[in-house]
Amino acid sequence: MKNIIEKLENTIDKKDILVNEPMKKHTSFRIGGCADYFVNVRSAEQLKHLLQLAKAEEIPFQMIGNGTNLLVREGGIRGIVAKLGLQDDTIERQEQEVLVTCGCGMSLGKLALIALENGLTGLEAMAGIPGTVGGAVRMNAGAYGSEMKDVVVCSKAMNQRGEIQEFDLTAHEFAYRKSAFETNEWILLETTIRLKPGEKCEIEEKMQEYKKCRLEKQPLEFPNAGSIFKRNDGMPVAKLIDECGLKGYAIGDAEVSSKHSGFIINRGNATAKDVIALIEHMKKEVKKKFDVDMKLEIIVIGEE
Repeated sequence: MKNIIEKLENTIDKKDILVNEPMKKHTSFRIGGCADYFVNVRSAEQLKHLLQLAKAEEIPFQMIGNGTNLLVREGGIRGIVAKLGLQDDTIERQEQEVLVTCGCGMSLGKLALIALENGLTGLEAMAGIPGTVGGAVRMNAGAYGSEMKDVVVCSKAMNQRGEIQEFDLTAHEFAYRKSAFETNEWILLETTIRLKPGEKCEIEEKMQEYKKCRLEKQPLEFPNAGSIFKRNDGMPVAKLIDECGLKGYAIGDAEVSSKHSGFIINRGNATAKDVIALIEHMKKEVKKKFDVDMKLEIIVIGEE
């Protein structure tokens, strides 16, 4: 362990290297065992060093964003967990549109506020999504009819060898809640989006409307990881779960939200084991009643 820490410190500041770090501190579920090494990455060069070190030492490597759609098992994560901190932004104004480029470690909420401050419209519906820009692009995040595919122009990403490449919109291969970056080896570094000039007061009004709607319909007062399951082609997932009488159903401190049954909440001391057992029960009941296979939207990682 000492040898690995020394090698990490060659390019990473000591304060950005955490050993046996509880992942519950880094997930919105507030659940999860410890990562062997948790590293805050401040530059592309640092990320390249980490990837090379992990390969040379044959250490597992895991990249995360804000952990807002992540469930980490109690056994924790072996090897290095890296959190991207790239957050710089630039704004390029053209005749009819504005291009905003930002680091993929920036939160989507912060990017939406930058858009508001500059009188730019196009991100209002996504202002309340809690993840990073990188995470939002990776899963083609969306809300209220808007998705990242509607605004993304291009992205830069790094492969496991530390090489950087630019991807145009087509290369993202956007689809419902997924992109090419979910399955390929590339790590998103920077994304450019296209917005349009608008009136600040109208942009802010829309953001407040969406915020009010979220507060009324989503269990934001409890730790959660957002929608547990992906949308299906028929009846809304939450409706399927409701019809199975599962609203409020709990295993341990993991509970199907009584406000929105598409969410599982942590009532205080839920474990990943509780959440996974609850997920399996929900899938089983919906399959039995409606013959529908529900697919996870959250990502489950770590050892049992």
